[in-house]
Amino acid sequence: MPLPLSVIDFATVRRGASVGEAFADSVRLAQHAERLGYARVWYSEHHNMPTIASSAPAVLIAHVAAHTSSIRLGAGGVMLPNHAPLVVAEQFGTLAELHPGRIDLGLGRAPGTDQRTLRALRRDPSSAEAFPQDVRELQGYLSGRSVVPGVAAVPGAGTHVPLTILGSSLFGAQLAAAYGLPYAFASHFAPDALVEAVAAYRTSFRPSEQLAEPRVIAAVNVIAADTAEEAAAQQETARRERVRAMVGRGRELSEAELDMVMDSPAADQVLHMLHWSTAGTGPQVREYLERFARTADADELMIAPASPGREEMLRSLEILSGAWGLTDPALPQAAGRG
Repeated sequence: MPLPLSVIDFATVRRGASVGEAFADSVRLAQHAERLGYARVWYSEHHNMPTIASSAPAVLIAHVAAHTSSIRLGAGGVMLPNHAPLVVAEQFGTLAELHPGRIDLGLGRAPGTDQRTLRALRRDPSSAEAFPQDVRELQGYLSGRSVVPGVAAVPGAGTHVPLTILGSSLFGAQLAAAYGLPYAFASHFAPDALVEAVAAYRTSFRPSEQLAEPRVIAAVNVIAADTAEEAAAQQETARRERVRAMVGRGRELSEAELDMVMDSPAADQVLHMLHWSTAGTGPQVREYLERFARTADADELMIAPASPGREEMLRSLEILSGAWGLTDPALPQAAGRG
C-alpha cells in the first residue's frame, strides 16, 4: 500500500480575488480531495498576511466540514502560544462533537506572524517557553482529565481529539517524542533540519495513550500536470509569485522589478525554502515523492499544492491521486465541479 497523502491548504487569496472567494476555493479543494482519496486537509494559522486567509483555522474547518462528509480536517496548525489551551480545547471539542472522527489538531509554537502583529494579538513573546506545559494542559482538557482543578472543557472533555506536534527543528521533534505524539515536519518551507529532526524523533519516541509507535508526516511542494513542460511553466510562475509576495512585503512589484529581484540573494533565500519541491507528470512526481518519503522516513506525506491557478491546483491533485494509486486514473474526476 502506498503511503497516505494529505493536503495543506493556505486558503490563498489570489490576486484580484476576495477572501470569500478564497474560502469557496477551500471548500472545492476539500471536496475534490475527498473524492480523490486523500486522507486529510489541514489549515495553518497565519496572521496579517494578505494572501493567506486561514487565520482562524477552527472557523474555517467548521465551514469546510459542513460541506464535506468523510475526509479528516484539522489545523496544521494552531499556534498554541497565541491562545489559552482551554479555548483551543473548547473550539476543537466543539468541532469533534459536530463531526465525530474527522477532526485533527496540529500544534505549533511559532507566532505565525511578525512582531507587530504579535503585539496586536496581545501575545507575550516569552509565551512560547510554556509550550510544553500548554500542550499537557490541552491534553488534559480533551481527555477529560484536566490538570487545572475545577476547570473542564465543555465541549471538549472526553473527545480525545488527536494531537500532532508541528515543527521545523529538533525542539518539536524531541517534544513529540517525549509526549508520544505524531510529528509533522514543515519541510515545505523549512527544509534544512528534516532528516536530523525525524531521526531524533524516532530514536527518542516513547509510546503514549494516543500513539504506540512513532508517526512522521513530512510536507512537500507539488505540481503535477499533463506534460512536463506545463509543470515546469507552472513551477516558474509559482516561484516568481512566492518571491513577489515575500520580498515585495506588500508592495506590488512590476514584472521588470521582479526580474531583477529574482537574481538577488533575497530571492535565493526565499527559493531555498522551496527545496523540497517537485513539478512534472504523474509518474515523475510519484518517483520524486517516493524518494522524498524514504529520505524523510515518513509515514504520511502532506502535499502543499503549488500550482499558481485554482483549476491547475485541482488538476494537480487529480493527476497525483491517479499516479499514487489513490483513485483509478481512468475514472473522470471532474476537477471543475464544486
